[in-house]
Amino acid sequence: MPNYKAPLRDMRFLLNEVFDYPGHYKKLSNGGDADPETVDAILEECARFCEEVLSPLNLSGDQEGCHFEDSKVTTPKGFKEAYNQFVEGGWQGLSHPTEYGGQGLPMSLGLFKSEMMGTANWAFTMYPGLSLGAMNTIMQHGSEEVKNTYMPPLTEGRWGGTMCLTEPQCGTDLGQVKTKAEPQPDGSYKITGTKIFISAGEHDLTENIVHVVLARKPDAPEGTRGISLFVVPKFLPAADGSVGEFNNVVCSSIEHKMGIKASATAVLNFDGSTGYMIAEENKGLEAMFTFMNTARVGTAVQGVAHAELSYQGALAYAKERRSMRSLSGKKEPDKVADAIIYHPDVRRMLMTQKAIAEGGRAMIYFAAQYADHMVNGILENDQEKYEYWDDTLGFFTPILKGFLTEMGLEAANQGVQVFGGHGYISEHGMEQIVRDARISTLYEGTTGIQALDLLGRKVLLMTRGKAVRDFTAIMARFALKKMTHPKMSGYATRLARCATEWNVLTTRLMLKARKDRDMVSSASHHFLMYSGYVSMAYFWALQAEVAYEKLASGKGAETREFYKAKIAMCRFYFDHMLPRARGHAASMLKPSGTLTRLSNDSFIFE
Repeated sequence: MPNYKAPLRDMRFLLNEVFDYPGHYKKLSNGGDADPETVDAILEECARFCEEVLSPLNLSGDQEGCHFEDSKVTTPKGFKEAYNQFVEGGWQGLSHPTEYGGQGLPMSLGLFKSEMMGTANWAFTMYPGLSLGAMNTIMQHGSEEVKNTYMPPLTEGRWGGTMCLTEPQCGTDLGQVKTKAEPQPDGSYKITGTKIFISAGEHDLTENIVHVVLARKPDAPEGTRGISLFVVPKFLPAADGSVGEFNNVVCSSIEHKMGIKASATAVLNFDGSTGYMIAEENKGLEAMFTFMNTARVGTAVQGVAHAELSYQGALAYAKERRSMRSLSGKKEPDKVADAIIYHPDVRRMLMTQKAIAEGGRAMIYFAAQYADHMVNGILENDQEKYEYWDDTLGFFTPILKGFLTEMGLEAANQGVQVFGGHGYISEHGMEQIVRDARISTLYEGTTGIQALDLLGRKVLLMTRGKAVRDFTAIMARFALKKMTHPKMSGYATRLARCATEWNVLTTRLMLKARKDRDMVSSASHHFLMYSGYVSMAYFWALQAEVAYEKLASGKGAETREFYKAKIAMCRFYFDHMLPRARGHAASMLKPSGTLTRLSNDSFIFE
């Protein structure tokens, strides 16, 4: 298993040099304590925890997995102790209000923490990660009583949280939810039903687990219009805030999975369990999107995490493994063969991984500033501000989740390829990264669902193309400023063309969809991937711009190598990865009949 080393130099480059986070935090109502010294101390301490505590448990946790017996889940050896250290460090409440025991720092800092933790050990990170979504949903939609009851123990990390959406008969189509919520005289509800695929649904890390559950009242309308949202704890809170009586939430099994085996995925049965409605009646699905959007951005982080970890493992191996001689002549004449890092095809794989990890990190850190503004809208009770930033971030969410998870899986596969046959062997840990990464393109909405959300909902239905126009305007302004830059003009020209093309493609799809509704579905995957490649090109250009400026200022030798590497990676991305967008552009405009004309009976296998 690769020994994880937190990429603090790259993180600081994005925070301090590309996106000016110090200036950004000064504009936030909760950013006063996020001064550069504090932020740096948090990053350093989190890196230590991830490198020394979480990373060593990654391979062993995968090999041992979770244990299930008598409706109880025991996590792998070392997880409980690691979680206790996590709680003692105050990490769960890093970005949550001080009134509930949190540190009150901006949301983005929690995202940076999650990136490091997730790269070191994704399975472990899922347990507190699911709690964060529950906390955010309760914070925004819960009553004062609900918040005062559940937020302190969740913020401390004594209690965990989940989201319970999926049922045996429905996944994405939540209009089919059958879980019942029977009203009680005291204002509570009796929740009855079965939920499946519940990550962190049962475990031994916390004394209680708070489930956020979709269910419908007996008189609720059919479909998604009749779903409400409830808080259903595993154990009812006692009057003094401690754990009270068991609430009839039973784990009947956990799944045997391809990856993230140290994370328990539970089947939960609610048998007349007491629950409390949060948000408006029959508006549960809308409220749940608070949870889901949090989870989707977190899943985008998973794409970056797996790309980073696989890259670190592949890079170390490529420097040590020797095979054949370089075609351009011996590079290590005193060795039996040259290290494989000298072979261009191996470099192609390594640079692809690096481009995905560092380009994806830039995309997420950019979006994290939008998330900070959105959360500030909530904290300031400014609904207009919240909705503006929520809508702005909403355009990026499916791109981040869909594109970055697909690319993270590609990077993980490239890591195995660099190792050759050794990558297929469990002891090296590279195949585990592939298995762990595979789920990222599936949960919180498959790539196809993200693509439909992006093109059908965010671009065509909600904004009529304005979301694309707004972001491409940012790209175009940057490109215009750099047209005369001696080093950046080539990148600027290609970005300007992409910005124009993106708008043209969007308009053409809007026109085609008027006559052919299936166009939205047949084009959506290609539209999402095109959007991802073009967006990442912009963020690589941003990094190259800063690198050129820093080199011109005359930094030290070690720093110069970092900036030169950034420029080389930008060149690689534009030359070798951005051209992929052309294929997606051509495919998205093809008639939907290519996919729909074939009858179902034609899918033969005999």
